[in-house]
Amino acid sequence: MAVRTQGGMGMPAVPSAEPAGDGSARRSAESAGPAVPRRLMAAATRLFAEKGFDRTSVQEIVGAADVTKGAMYHYFDSKDDLLAEIYARVLRLQMSRLSEIAGEQGPVAERVGRAAADVVVSTIDNLDDATISYRSLHQLSAEKQREVRAQRRRYHELFRSLITEGQDEGVFTDRVPADIVCDFYFGSVHHLSTWYHPEGALSPQQIGDHYARLLLDALRPQAYGR
Repeated sequence: MAVRTQGGMGMPAVPSAEPAGDGSARRSAESAGPAVPRRLMAAATRLFAEKGFDRTSVQEIVGAADVTKGAMYHYFDSKDDLLAEIYARVLRLQMSRLSEIAGEQGPVAERVGRAAADVVVSTIDNLDDATISYRSLHQLSAEKQREVRAQRRRYHELFRSLITEGQDEGVFTDRVPADIVCDFYFGSVHHLSTWYHPEGALSPQQIGDHYARLLLDALRPQAYGR
C-alpha cells in the first residue's frame, strides 16, 4: 500500500484513560483523511529510528500517533506496510528527481554528477528514513522485500543507463561494468546513515558534491591509462 505522506515528529502518547467525550473527538480525528496516515508514519518513523523495527509494537505506534488500531488498519495492513512505505516515500522522491535529470539535455558527465550528488543530499535530508531502511528492510516479509527490491531496481537501472550512455560515448571508461559502478556507489550512499552527523563540518550538498566528484574521477578513461 502506498500512502503519500510527509512525516512530522514527536506525536504525543495516548493517555491511559480518555476523559469523557474524548472518544468522539478521536473518532472525528480518525476520519480526517490524510492526517491519520501522516501521524502514523511520523510516529512509526520516530519509533523505528529510536528503538528499531523489531522492538516497536503496533500498540506503541498507534499510541504515539494518538489513533486506534482500527484506524491504523484502515490505512496499513501491517507494521510491514509502514516500514515499506518509509522506504518507498524517499525512493519516490529520488526517482522523480533522477527521471528529471536523466531526461534533460546536456553532457552525460554533468547529468551523472548531478544525479550522484542528488541521491546523497536526498538521503541525508531523510536520514531517519535511510537509517531505518538500512537496518530493517531485511525484516520485511518476503513479499514486501520483493516489492522494495523491484522499486530500488528501477532506480538503479535508470542511474546505470546514464553510466552506460557515458561509456558508449567514450566519456567514461568501460573497463569497469556499469553494474559494478552502480553497486559500489550506492553501497557507499547506503552507509551514510552510519557516520553522518548534522553538526559536522560539511553540508549535505558539499558531501554530495564530494561523492559525485569521486565517482566522476573514477570513471575518467585516463584513470585506467586509456
